[in-house]
Amino acid sequence: MSVLLKSTKKQQTADKARTAVSFAVLALFAVVMLFPIYFMFITSLGRPVEAGSANYTLFPRVVTLDSYKFFFDFSPYSLRWIFNSLFIAAVVTVGNVLFAGMAGYAFAKIRFRGSQVFFWLFLGTMMVPYQVIQVPLYMLTVNILKMQDTYAALILPNLCTAYNIFLMKQFTSSIPGEILESAKIDGCGQPRMFARIVAPLSKTVMAVMAITTFMDNWNTFFWPMLITTKEHMKTIQVGLASFRFANTTYFAPMMAGACVAALPMFLLFFCLQRYFLEGVTVGAVKG
Repeated sequence: MSVLLKSTKKQQTADKARTAVSFAVLALFAVVMLFPIYFMFITSLGRPVEAGSANYTLFPRVVTLDSYKFFFDFSPYSLRWIFNSLFIAAVVTVGNVLFAGMAGYAFAKIRFRGSQVFFWLFLGTMMVPYQVIQVPLYMLTVNILKMQDTYAALILPNLCTAYNIFLMKQFTSSIPGEILESAKIDGCGQPRMFARIVAPLSKTVMAVMAITTFMDNWNTFFWPMLITTKEHMKTIQVGLASFRFANTTYFAPMMAGACVAALPMFLLFFCLQRYFLEGVTVGAVKG
């Protein structure tokens, strides 16, 4: 009996040691990941002085919002940049949820000639690096369609992505076919079936699609930089890149702009983090 008790105590001690080591490692990773965000926020609360004369500390000596005022006064289009990013990200998100949702449902539940070929073609586009298509896409948008410096040029290329179609197709494949067959017997057409049955059952995957699409389009930089030349059509990410002066850098106002640009992402994550965690396994549903 005593031997069993000693063995149990040793096991408990070993478990506690493993837990402590795991917690220490995770805490270290958390500090490494959160430190840049903390430093960005602390720096944004400093005075808007030149980078060479700035005093960088881990704890602010003077807390002021002058750097935020400096950032918004830097360009008369600062608020317009934020609006552009919000508008573009919102429209692209709604478009992906609607069009990719319907396309994924069609590939999963509607049998038509060439459906598998088209689906694999869509998947094939995911294998092509994004940078490869930028030159032909730019030539099509600017030289042929004459859409430079327009919302259409910023929205249409991402209005329905292959990844969201794949995500929706994988999830919709798990919906029992008997439910849809019963709806057909009751005289329900495909549009009504999608709106009344498929969409309510797919709220989780649609939420994941909306979150990831909004984040991707809010943070996108390369395409808006290529397609916009006028100040009032830039997004917040491109606007931050233009925050520079001839002979110096104002680091604190730049960090204030970065905080403004990152704020919607923080709000989105903390409000909808449950869907982030659920989204890890959505694409793993067997079709």
